[in-house]
Amino acid sequence: MPKVAYSEEDKERIRTELVTVALELMAKQGIQHTTVEQIYKKVGISRTFFYSFFATKEDLIVETLYLQQPKIIAYVKMLMTAPALNWRDAVRQFLYTCCYGEKNGIAILTIEEQQHLFRHLSRESYRIFRQKQRRLFGEILENFGIKADTARINLFINLSLTVMVVRRAIPDMLPLFVPEAADETVGLQLDAIVDVLEEWKKDTAS
Repeated sequence: MPKVAYSEEDKERIRTELVTVALELMAKQGIQHTTVEQIYKKVGISRTFFYSFFATKEDLIVETLYLQQPKIIAYVKMLMTAPALNWRDAVRQFLYTCCYGEKNGIAILTIEEQQHLFRHLSRESYRIFRQKQRRLFGEILENFGIKADTARINLFINLSLTVMVVRRAIPDMLPLFVPEAADETVGLQLDAIVDVLEEWKKDTAS
């Protein structure tokens, strides 16, 4: 079979397809259950060609997380301008949607996936990830009408990711938790986060 010559435009298109397909699969079936083979076969390229774009699966995972950031911001803006929702309901719905990301096309890393991913990232890749993560959460806060200083961004990251990873971890990674109460637990945690955000919004307005 003759070797296919790809233009730079073709390569950019294929790279975009790889990241897009990876995000779709990872959001639906989880990162651990998504294989490199599933991704490159769906795009229609060879394993060798795949690795000319991404040296490791972990490099691709990080790119998928970056890809969904603009979509997350667009969703926040849509909720905050939805006439049927008040501020509190819009914020809670956003957090709820992220918590149940696999049902809503959002890739959320489990505890195990986070540990695996960041063991394989270079120091520079980790630095860039942190920078983009803080920018994302800061922009979310600003769309909520909250002044996004460093302390608030850091706390908002931890509060949000805590409820998301705990929800994903019950019962497999947290077997002593009661799975029948998982959804109610998430609901109470979300209400507590919204309470904090509401206080920050009042402080911003004052």
